[in-house]
Amino acid sequence: MLEPAYQVDVVVVGAGVAGLSAAHRLTSAGVTTVVLEAAPFVGGRMATEKIDGFRLDRIGQPLFTSYPQLARSPGLDALVLRPFAPGVLLHHDGRRHRAGAPAGGGSARSALHAVRALASAPRSAALPGGRGVRALRPVPPPRSRAARPDDFAAPGSAAPARPGRFAPAADRAQPFGIGTPLRVRAALARIAATPVERLLARPDVPAAQALAERGLPARTVDGFLRPLLSALLFDPDLTTSSRCADLALRAFATGRLCLPEGGAEVLPELLASTLPPGTVRTGVRVTSVSTNTVATAEHGEIRCHAVLVATGARTAATLLPGLRVPGFHPVTVVHHTTDEPPETGAHLLLDAERGGPVAHTAVVSRVDPSRAPAGRALVSSTVLGTPSADVDTAVRRHLARLYGTSTDRWETLAVHHHAEAVPAMGAPHDLRRPVRLLAGLYVCGDHRDTSTLQGALHSAHRAAAAILADLGTGRPMHSADPLPTTTPRAAAA
Repeated sequence: MLEPAYQVDVVVVGAGVAGLSAAHRLTSAGVTTVVLEAAPFVGGRMATEKIDGFRLDRIGQPLFTSYPQLARSPGLDALVLRPFAPGVLLHHDGRRHRAGAPAGGGSARSALHAVRALASAPRSAALPGGRGVRALRPVPPPRSRAARPDDFAAPGSAAPARPGRFAPAADRAQPFGIGTPLRVRAALARIAATPVERLLARPDVPAAQALAERGLPARTVDGFLRPLLSALLFDPDLTTSSRCADLALRAFATGRLCLPEGGAEVLPELLASTLPPGTVRTGVRVTSVSTNTVATAEHGEIRCHAVLVATGARTAATLLPGLRVPGFHPVTVVHHTTDEPPETGAHLLLDAERGGPVAHTAVVSRVDPSRAPAGRALVSSTVLGTPSADVDTAVRRHLARLYGTSTDRWETLAVHHHAEAVPAMGAPHDLRRPVRLLAGLYVCGDHRDTSTLQGALHSAHRAAAAILADLGTGRPMHSADPLPTTTPRAAAA
């Protein structure tokens, strides 16, 4: 049990990836830190259910190997990422088409050079490439490339400090087909070649409006960009900020979609396990916070020098009255198993026709074999928005069309619905919401940056930096920050 008068420098409320990452940065700087989590486990929304040898993510938000904070965040040296096959599969008119894969099956950088020539994009804007994220054990690396710039966090900043390697996909895609429209490759080349500063300087409007106004052919928008962005943003109506959509497309063009080996929960568990013993306390419910105290339901008050609220947006607003609660995108993930998996390899499959409830689906066990027992395949499918009462029946019917096979004998393992799965990023969206409310009171999470793992980790970095600055400079610990005077470009840094 915690001592009622327990003294600590910083109390972090919430043991999701943002809170745990911030705790790493604070403890590494010699700041005594305790992380309080109401649930009996760490991870928040990055949770994985285990059923009969299967590992089932509750939300299943894909990551990108190009997320800079995966390489920069302490505590993730043992993380292994399992990449999807390059590009995506699009189902249209009863057929599946590959799109967005690197030309020649090589690196994203070599693909972009080839595409840029076709699209007559400026050669001076060529981007360096980058390796994947670190792995604990040696794995065959992809073709060596130079490190990438920070796609989301700080335009113009240095490349990831500790580049590493990622595990190879279970199934490699074939070269980008001759029949694939060159305009798709040209669109990806342009977005990859555009500096982040220019992306963030564009007018911020809903993504659907931006696609309509940019003069792209309807076939490119409806047949590729709309289903892809819906999957990446978890937003079927594309009300998301066009700047955030551009950043997502840029990450897709310069990196690889991937999953953490062993399930989403592995990432927060790695962060928790590499903190000093006793730092994380689960089953502790926080009822109120101030700049120097945290009240808990079970252990009384804890005195401290600073408090960092790293919970979800709604809980944060409860503890910090006046904090804005964003809208949310509901997500339902349906997990099936079969002993005769569809012949789509390790691809992410999208429905370009929106002919049913499934936005995207994949044979996840082909991407990460550790998620299913030997001899069984795990098929995970994502439904965006509010699901119907008979969602499993509707999903099975839709999957039969998408995969071109009967799903009658597939076994349903779980149906996970989360009404507040992903904070909405409607236009205009502030990519760098304040993390310092008062000296001594801070907030972080994906609702302060972008609604991605990259956003959660980067907000943790910003919050930890603000705390360390306040604790180390001797500035008054209970004064509010002045109103920001930076330009949008500077704020994005």
